[in-house]
Amino acid sequence: MRVLVTGGAGFIGGHVVDLLVRRGAEVVVLDSMVAHREPPALPPSVDLRVADLTDADAVAAAVDGVDAVCHQAARVGLGVDLDDLTDYVTDNDVGTATLLRALWRRRFAGRLVVASSMVVYGEGRYTCARHGSTRPGPRAASDLERGRFEPPCPQCGTALRWAPIDEDAPLDPRNVYAATKVHTEQLAAVYGRESGASVCALRYHNVYGPRMPRDTPYAGVASLFRSALESGSPPRVFEDGGQMRDFVHVHDVARANVLALESSWSGALNVASGRPHSVLDMASALSAAFAVTGTDGADSADVVDGPDAADGPRSPLAPRVTGEYRLGDVRHVVASAERAARVLGFEAGVDFTAGTDAFARAPLRA
Repeated sequence: MRVLVTGGAGFIGGHVVDLLVRRGAEVVVLDSMVAHREPPALPPSVDLRVADLTDADAVAAAVDGVDAVCHQAARVGLGVDLDDLTDYVTDNDVGTATLLRALWRRRFAGRLVVASSMVVYGEGRYTCARHGSTRPGPRAASDLERGRFEPPCPQCGTALRWAPIDEDAPLDPRNVYAATKVHTEQLAAVYGRESGASVCALRYHNVYGPRMPRDTPYAGVASLFRSALESGSPPRVFEDGGQMRDFVHVHDVARANVLALESSWSGALNVASGRPHSVLDMASALSAAFAVTGTDGADSADVVDGPDAADGPRSPLAPRVTGEYRLGDVRHVVASAERAARVLGFEAGVDFTAGTDAFARAPLRA
């Protein structure tokens, strides 16, 4: 099988490429390389094409002869402010449209797997003791300023309880990145209906693990915490740290992509561990593991059950809960992982403790 992986030199894409090669696939990678200051550590058999996804000629050449496409390329994260808007729309919307047009002109009707995100849901699922399942509105800056981080029931104003969210929940994007991910899913679904291709959108929850980018506002929270520890600073935890998330290891995410490529099931799937933790849990786990193991960039850090990197103990840097907030953030998003287990046979295999222990010593990527 010949597979095109867009963004295949990046964090998640690189792990997908590694697994595909190990399974005997012929892999073409299309990556602009603008997000990487270090050369990609790709297997030597990979056909790397360095070009932007909006380059129509390069994309047309890359899709030639492929049996399947794994679309990982995207500008990710919440960004800095709305000055990023055109960059997100260009990279994510126009880039996806350019890829789909190239596939259409090739009359591609094979397998298409696209990377989406939990951010398409906006806030997660909640229940009210009086009104049952409900969806809170956007949080008010006035409440956040007062430290009122939990969203109230929109009908009675009482406290809500979070619950796992499944793929049938309505989409409610609350930042620019989220809006572009919704559009990516929609464009891919339209392509599938028109072309006959089978299309699966994987909604990643909070992915972490080796080769995450360091020191960037576009990285995930786990990378920001890990970068702070490596620089000798305590992780800064926004709000009160009680935000619930599903942290899923990148090795599991790569495996979910390969299972999706080998399947013909169409639709959206949560890719998650099914075992939620708070943001403060992640910061505390990384701080504790970093204090015990330190880091030396050992190759074994890329293997969750590998040996410890032994460069001696370090003083613990306890997380600092700041009370800061960002209006584009949501309070709780916890996944239901049932559908991916049922239709793909996917269940996460990396335990939170083992994953964070390994990540605390894993080298980050510039």
